[in-house]
Amino acid sequence: MGYQAHSDSPTHHEDSVRAHLAEVARLASGFAAAFGCDDEARIAGLLHDLGKYGDLFQDRLAGKAHGVDHWSAGASAAMRQYRMDGIAAALAIQGHHIGLQKAEEDALREVCLLAPELAQRASARFSESSLDLLLQRFAKDGLSLPEASVKSEYGGLNAPPAGAMLDVRMLYSALVDADYLATEAHFEASGPDQPFEREAGPDLHPKIALDVLLEYLGALASDSRASAEVNRVRADLLSACLQAASSPPGQFTLTAPTGAGKTLSLLAFALKHASEHNLRRIVVVIPFLSIIEQTVQEYHKALKAMGERCDLAHYVLEDHSLAGTREADQPGGDANAHGQARLLAENWDAPIVVTTSVQCLESLFANRPWACRKLHRLARSVIIFDEVQTLPTRLAVPTLATLSRLTERYGASVVFSTATQPAFTHLNEAVCEYCAGGWQPREIAPPTLRLFERLRRTRVVWPRFEETPLPWDDLAQRLVECERVLCIVNLKRHAMELIDRLQQTAPEGLLHLSTSMCPAHRREALDKVRQRLDAGQPCRLISTQCIEAGVDVDFPVVFRAWGPLDAIAQAAGRCNRNGRDDLGEVQVFVPADEGYPDGGYRQAADVARLLLRARRDEEMDIQEVALFDEYYRSLYALRGVGAGDNDELCEAVCAQDFVDVAQRYRVIQQDTINVLVPYEVTVFQQLTKEVMKTGLRSDWIAQARPFTVGVYRPHRDSPMHDFLEAVPVKGDSAPSDDWFVYLDKEGYDPLVGLKPRANCLIA
Repeated sequence: MGYQAHSDSPTHHEDSVRAHLAEVARLASGFAAAFGCDDEARIAGLLHDLGKYGDLFQDRLAGKAHGVDHWSAGASAAMRQYRMDGIAAALAIQGHHIGLQKAEEDALREVCLLAPELAQRASARFSESSLDLLLQRFAKDGLSLPEASVKSEYGGLNAPPAGAMLDVRMLYSALVDADYLATEAHFEASGPDQPFEREAGPDLHPKIALDVLLEYLGALASDSRASAEVNRVRADLLSACLQAASSPPGQFTLTAPTGAGKTLSLLAFALKHASEHNLRRIVVVIPFLSIIEQTVQEYHKALKAMGERCDLAHYVLEDHSLAGTREADQPGGDANAHGQARLLAENWDAPIVVTTSVQCLESLFANRPWACRKLHRLARSVIIFDEVQTLPTRLAVPTLATLSRLTERYGASVVFSTATQPAFTHLNEAVCEYCAGGWQPREIAPPTLRLFERLRRTRVVWPRFEETPLPWDDLAQRLVECERVLCIVNLKRHAMELIDRLQQTAPEGLLHLSTSMCPAHRREALDKVRQRLDAGQPCRLISTQCIEAGVDVDFPVVFRAWGPLDAIAQAAGRCNRNGRDDLGEVQVFVPADEGYPDGGYRQAADVARLLLRARRDEEMDIQEVALFDEYYRSLYALRGVGAGDNDELCEAVCAQDFVDVAQRYRVIQQDTINVLVPYEVTVFQQLTKEVMKTGLRSDWIAQARPFTVGVYRPHRDSPMHDFLEAVPVKGDSAPSDDWFVYLDKEGYDPLVGLKPRANCLIA
């Protein structure tokens, strides 16, 4: 029987250590070949489970031992054989079960020396205390390591730290994805001699896809209901994107006004860029689920003809918390196709991937196998960050440095797209300390196009701070005077103030949008908004900031509570979007109850206020790109962004402490829980009954996500707990600590969503 890597599969397929190591080495080497680290990945694959040649591990498979460390032996062998050039492989091998740890010589030396006294101190037992014996069994099985002359890309502790950490993660990604796939092939085998082989994702075929897209864009322009000038601007932007696509891979920005057609023009850039430079895939990173759904729908329409070559759901792959739920709702849906899409999403094995900022960015700073396994797919890819102004400034320097390393070392192109481009180039000096390449992107849309000037579709009426703030009753009356109007406020309680008044005076066409509503409810509300606007019916939408980035609505009048300058500009992008009126009107007001969300929101609003006061004579022009450069530079100075490495996250990066970095890098800082709400009572009852019976499962989560509201975790003594029932976890005696069912069936309002009786914050 020999040494086994895993227990038998349900179909009694055996997996020897020799076969497993050879297969993982083959796969990992193939993945890392995209960035020239195939030999280093082969070493990691050959050594990652070296400890499984130990007798104690074989006893564990037989149920005779527990808590056996089978990973430290391979890390030790990599260090012994390759010394400094073996550090990255040793870290990857050590972390393939326990996660990447710390790139520190003392820590590596301790984990990699197989000494009996260390084994006694460790919480786990080594499968074999003699490394030489394990290597003898390895060689007797016909396996051998590459020559000791192999050179690593990892620069060590003296290299720019963010770049060095990414080098380790990319190697780690190739290893753990290979390990997952090889292990999956064993356990999914259909028979003793019939291993399972996962179907690979389709190829990008960028030239063919570009032809399909351009034909669609031509038809779209012919049928456009936008003004002639808007259509000319969109055509000019598309032309600029196609022209810039011939530039060498690297760092890019696209700064263009809302409504200029950035979504599909950028897709055209990415496809042509991939075609000319032999890039493998396109990854589109979007901050909010509502924009993802809208973007994927646009991609599916534009690339419909690609469905003749492959399943379009596999060509444009969604990787986020709601992915697959719409397909699951369709009658006659193909369960196998949905399952294949889920598998492809695990490691981004698809030509176009659309994902969230949280998913992509936190994976780039993660240390766990499941989060990092997709990263090797970013090599030689076009990575588009939409609405990039939403990137928290506290994360800017390490994020830019890591993305810089992707372009500098891994052949990727990174594009930052927004109407309000942050002044990240001013952080170049700070970024260079973390990655030698720094941050100096090229702008895709040349200033000579005058995009913002030509798409001037609004007139902004600024407040005078010396005047009395606007009471809610007066604001409500001004909204009543407008038949179709959007009003954006900073806080949910402000939205409730307005809705309470408008329900009494102008209930027809009154709608609401906020994260108090579950995704299915928000989708229905936006559908109603668009229907009423298209039909010329009364429509008064009261919204929080969740509407500002990328949501495609077009109001003739927009009211916006005072806030950050980029938020005001994004709000203006929902006004006269298609240029049907000469000028839409954006009324910026200061509410009597002036309040802001937690975090840096108030700081940003204060910076905008200082700018307005400084420019009072000529007022502020939100079409002026230089204004936003000044705004962001002032904001960075106020927050100390790039001023030093005293930030705890930056300190962890400098120490190359993978565990600490993963814990500190959070796109969304607040801790939230998921609450299933009774938006559709029948669905709510069905999902509640199912989960209470079977426990929490991934397929249940996929079905429940559209009917879930994120709530900030209530304090221990909060009365909110009286309305929450924790969901049981299958096979676990303790219930979930982040999934709950909302017990108050009267607490979900058909207009505003979740209205807890208890005092709690909704995310």
